[in-house]
Amino acid sequence: MPIDWTHAGATVLVAFLASLVECVEALTVVLAVGVTRGWRSALAGSAAGLLTLLLLVLLLGHALSHIPLHGFQLVVGALLLLFGMRWLRKAVLRAAGVLALHDEEAIYRYEIQLLRAQGAARPGLDKLAFAVTFKGTVLEGVEVVFIVLAIGAGRAGLLWPASLGALAALLLVVALGLAVHRPLARVPENTLKFIVGVLLCAFGTFWSGEGVGYAWPGGDWAIPALAGAFLVAAALCVPSCRRLAAAGAKEPAR
Repeated sequence: MPIDWTHAGATVLVAFLASLVECVEALTVVLAVGVTRGWRSALAGSAAGLLTLLLLVLLLGHALSHIPLHGFQLVVGALLLLFGMRWLRKAVLRAAGVLALHDEEAIYRYEIQLLRAQGAARPGLDKLAFAVTFKGTVLEGVEVVFIVLAIGAGRAGLLWPASLGALAALLLVVALGLAVHRPLARVPENTLKFIVGVLLCAFGTFWSGEGVGYAWPGGDWAIPALAGAFLVAAALCVPSCRRLAAAGAKEPAR
C-alpha cells in the first residue's frame, strides 16, 4: 500500500521528537561510560541494546499486522493518551517550577562518579561498561519502541514512517555525540517533552475516537485541532500550578 506522506508527516514528527529526547538521555550514559571505562565496551553494549530494540520492533510489528485494525485502535489510542498525559504532566510541572528541569550535565557527572567508584576498567571487554550501556540503551529505547509501534499501528502503512522518524533522531544524536563528545545539555528537553506530550495526547484521542467508530470532522485534520486544544489546556495549567506551588510554600507548617 502506498504511503500518504501528507498524513504520515505528523507520525514522523512525533516519532522523531520522542526518540530525540530518549536518545539524548541514552547518549549521556554512553559518554559517561566511554570516558571512564573505555569506548570499546561502551559502544559494544550500546550496539547490543540497539539490536535488541530493532528485533523487538520487527517481532512486535509483524504481530501487530495480524490484529484487526478497527478494534485495536481503541486500545492503542487509550495507551497513547495515558502515555502522553504522563509526559505532559511532567513537562507542565517542570515549566511551572514544581519539578526540577532535566540536567544532562549533572546526570553525566553523577554517572562518572558512580563508575569511577567501581574501580579501574578491566582489559578486553569490560563487563560493567557493557552492562551499563546496554541497560541504558534498552531502558530509554523501550519508550521509543512503544511510541513507534503505537503510532504506526493506528493506521495501515504508518509503521515505516514512524520507524523512519525514530531512526532519523538516532542518527542525529549519534552524529552530534561524535562531534562534541559531550552531553547535549543545550537541547531544550522539557520543551520537546511538552510538544511530544501534546502530540501523543492528540493521536491517542484521535485513535480512540476512530476505535469506537466516531467520524472526526475533517478526517485526519482533526489531529492538529486536537493538538492545539491540548496545547492551550497545558499552557493554561502552567501558571495555575505555579500559583498553587507558591501558595503551598507560603502555608505555615502545622
